Amino acid sequence: MTDVTGGAKGPDELRRQIERTRSALGNTVEELTGKADVKGRALARAADLRDKAGAMTVQLRSTAAQAGHTVHDKATHTGPRPVRTVVQAGMRNPGPVLVAGAAGAVVAVGVLRWRHAHGYR
Repeated sequence: MTDVTGGAKGPDELRRQIERTRSALGNTVEELTGKADVKGRALARAADLRDKAGAMTVQLRSTAAQAGHTVHDKATHTGPRPVRTVVQAGMRNPGPVLVAGAAGAVVAVGVLRWRHAHGYR
């Protein structure tokens, strides 16, 4: 029961209005605190990027292993001897191949981000 001017009609109505106002103010303060927490947001973004990088590493390793097997199969059945030698060396020591593939992926992502940031599509 409020009057036409928007004020409280009695003490109970006034208490309810005060509680609603406090609740709304509390929600607003929480939202502003979250927006002002730049460090917390940056840490959350960094954790998200680490997760994505980890997932990309797993995917790159899988893709590199598949590609290595495919190339190995093709090189052992056909192709010149130097190619077979390089492929076999890569199969014996997959670490450098994976590092090179991961470095290539990082460069590619960096180029794409740079292009996006500078308006190239």
